[in-house]
Amino acid sequence: MHPKLPYVLLAGAGVIVFILSCVLLSRGKRSPSCESQPHIVEQTGSTTQSLVFADLTPEEMVQVVRYLQRNLGVQLVDASRAKPSDNCIASVDVQIPAKAEVLRFLDGGGTRPPREALAVLYFGNQADPNITEYVVGPLPSPMYHRDVTVQKYGRKVPYHRRPMLHSEYERVGAFLKMTAFAAAPTFLKEVFEYDGTNIAFQTTAPHGFQSGDRKSWFIVFQNVSGFFLHPVGLEVLVDHSSLDISRWAVSRVFYNGQYYRDMVQLESTYVQGRIRVEKVRKAPQDGDFSSMKPRASPAALFPLQYEPHGPRYSIRNNHIVFQAWSFAFGMSVNTGLRLFDIRHKGERVAYEISIQEALSVYGSNSPGGMSTRYMDGSFGIGRYTSPLVRGVDCPYSATYVDTYSLPETLKPSKKKASLCVFEQNLGSPLRRHYSKLQSLYYGGLVNSALVVRSIATVGNHDYVWDFIFYQNGAIEGKVQATGYASSSFLHGDGLRYGNRVWEHTLGTIRTHSINYKVDLDVGGLKNSLVAHDMAFEMTRAPWSPEQQIERPRLTKKVLDTEDQAAFRLQSKMPRYIYFAANSKNKWGHQRGYRIQITSFAGDHIPEASSMERAISWARYQLAVTRRKEEEPTSTSIYNQNDPWTPTVAFADFINNETIANEDLVAWITTGFLHIPHSEDIPNTVTVGNSVGFLLRPYNFYDLDPSIYSHDGVFFTSEQDFTRCDINPIACLSQTASCLPNFPPFTYDGF
Repeated sequence: MHPKLPYVLLAGAGVIVFILSCVLLSRGKRSPSCESQPHIVEQTGSTTQSLVFADLTPEEMVQVVRYLQRNLGVQLVDASRAKPSDNCIASVDVQIPAKAEVLRFLDGGGTRPPREALAVLYFGNQADPNITEYVVGPLPSPMYHRDVTVQKYGRKVPYHRRPMLHSEYERVGAFLKMTAFAAAPTFLKEVFEYDGTNIAFQTTAPHGFQSGDRKSWFIVFQNVSGFFLHPVGLEVLVDHSSLDISRWAVSRVFYNGQYYRDMVQLESTYVQGRIRVEKVRKAPQDGDFSSMKPRASPAALFPLQYEPHGPRYSIRNNHIVFQAWSFAFGMSVNTGLRLFDIRHKGERVAYEISIQEALSVYGSNSPGGMSTRYMDGSFGIGRYTSPLVRGVDCPYSATYVDTYSLPETLKPSKKKASLCVFEQNLGSPLRRHYSKLQSLYYGGLVNSALVVRSIATVGNHDYVWDFIFYQNGAIEGKVQATGYASSSFLHGDGLRYGNRVWEHTLGTIRTHSINYKVDLDVGGLKNSLVAHDMAFEMTRAPWSPEQQIERPRLTKKVLDTEDQAAFRLQSKMPRYIYFAANSKNKWGHQRGYRIQITSFAGDHIPEASSMERAISWARYQLAVTRRKEEEPTSTSIYNQNDPWTPTVAFADFINNETIANEDLVAWITTGFLHIPHSEDIPNTVTVGNSVGFLLRPYNFYDLDPSIYSHDGVFFTSEQDFTRCDINPIACLSQTASCLPNFPPFTYDGF
């Protein structure tokens, strides 16, 4: 053996030990945290100009309330404790200026329109009780108010049309427990083990059968978690039309398939043993089968999304910029999430995209269920926007935005994290091609889009509202429905109206209809509506005349009038329908944006119905009308409680006016039929319950604008696709090998 060999082996072993130690130590080290790096955000639009659409600040709300208290000459009671016979402020929201004024400011260098608020007041303490709407301004220091009620609706708004305040619900609940139920103590104690706390109520709407009615069925449930699935078979019709609470009365009682004059008759009939009682098993406080508590313990964490270089979008005030997109956002108390001044590559494509209404029409063999037609805008889609849970309602790393409102109170309320914004990798290519013919290459682009989301919980329903912005210039409006299914007590022929989902629970059939307003301005203010579709034509093969060929050809039609542009819900609609500009692209085609609807709506309520005109927007899957300042919304919050004489009837918007080369609005209705089933227990999933619409560029550009995205990937067979400058995806181990800075989990929903 060479005398130096042991030393060489020993030195080699030392080197190996050192290397292994380094490897093991490096495995135990935490990866570096992701650091935000400069990223490319195309600056389009103005972050200060967008404030013309901004929601009211808490300070502005306070000033409006103070002004009204000092200048109306009447006592205003806090709506949270107001009686029907009181005067109160029901809501305060921003008053968006007229479009012409806004465009003069945004595009023409004009002065900024005065900032104003819209206040809705209930005047119950007057000789002629009524609802009045005031515009109050200028903000932040109001000096004037003007009554705009007649200007908006053509007449005064009767007091009976007012949406119910929470205080009225509380007073009806107290009336039921303290007055109505006192007339049937034996029945309630022996059948329901009633102790004053173990019962919950759900109201129905509209409240009656004719204008002026305010009679509501209140469905009784066990007061447990997920009470919507625990009906006990009792429903009570309360007449609360009088402004004098002492005159409220029970008009009818329903129990287990039978009707009674009042609670006194129910009690008497029960004591005489002439009622067929269906005992309902008392549910535990967590609701048992209706509990949302997971039935499995936590295991491996679900996949998370993160941004290795920080967000690639920016939010300033109410203005968002993402790649080539920019827009303003806001939250209406009544209708929820809305967008304004939507621009792509600096050019406005839409002035307004907003939710208008969410309607649900129920069926049942119980009175409460069969008479329910909820118009959620009346309750307040924005008012019931709920705080979002990180990592579930939105990605954990999303940006969460607080919103403020002043509903039914004299002080502004803050809803923490009630809106979220995030960029989402959708896990599929926006476009791609793999070529093995002629040349060898791959080209593709990840489908990464910006999502703006809010979630409204209106009673038992949870609606996930999304507006999504894609890199090819498309915009998607989408709603996903979840929450609890509403139910009736299963009796008699109940299975004609739904499925049995638990021992005594009937999941009742209902339709959901969602209406949107889409004010597109494609290539300018003036647009026309054009329909493209296809038809087969028969022709002889020129090279072989004895042979026949069936070939599809393009059909084209300009829809000149509102009547032509109103497409009934289940009717055939052109598959390509678009707003056409007065300008053309490089190839000589009118620049346009196409409307594409995703819907599997149930049937619309028959037009012979006495209340149909109040929801006549739901007749149409699409209706395009001339934009008018006096037609700002397709419905009204006052339609819910008087659908028989609707304050706003959308059918009146369609009067065969010309829509060629005009400022146009598309009213889009989408929806779905829901027949609850056992998999809706404990509550409904969003999968399969997603509907909406797409706005897609149609010859608007000379080529797909996403080709200019910085996310594109392209390499050929002759290139080294492992090089970062050729293929950035190949270098993720260096560019994205960091751990996200997840903020601590917080929640302010309770």
